[in-house]
Amino acid sequence: MAFIGIDPGNLESAYVVVADDLSEVLEKGKVENHELMKLLTRFKLTYDIRYVAIEMIASYGMAVGASVFDTCVWIGRFKEHCLKLLWEVEFVYRKEEKMLLCNSMKAKDSNIIQALIDLFAKDTPNKGKGTKKEPGYFYGFKKDVWQAFAVAYVFHTKYIGTEC
Repeated sequence: MAFIGIDPGNLESAYVVVADDLSEVLEKGKVENHELMKLLTRFKLTYDIRYVAIEMIASYGMAVGASVFDTCVWIGRFKEHCLKLLWEVEFVYRKEEKMLLCNSMKAKDSNIIQALIDLFAKDTPNKGKGTKKEPGYFYGFKKDVWQAFAVAYVFHTKYIGTEC
């Protein structure tokens, strides 16, 4: 069994497909949103998926631009598509990621990435990525894919299992 973590964006979104025990990253990437919709359909045929975790936007009282609203539309589109595929969808908020992984609302992306490395690939070179010859747990990860994995980790901790 596996599940999906999505870090949505207004034009492109990052995703990870991970084993339900977080032992392995099965697929990952950052693609245009329309392409991700197609990938979700393919994942239905490829993996035994029950859950999808999507990072949800929260209001903190600050003014936002059109791209934030476009991202909200895509969050809804992803959720609707996943429900049609008969998957359960849960939202994960950024503050949950910061608090679970770093115990601080002041945490930045770099802090979240380091916390994930410490949990899953502490002694692997190149920030857990390893090398082509000896790939690490996070081989091929780039900025937004890290965030999609953080979404998956928080979802796993809250709904499937316990912290690693």
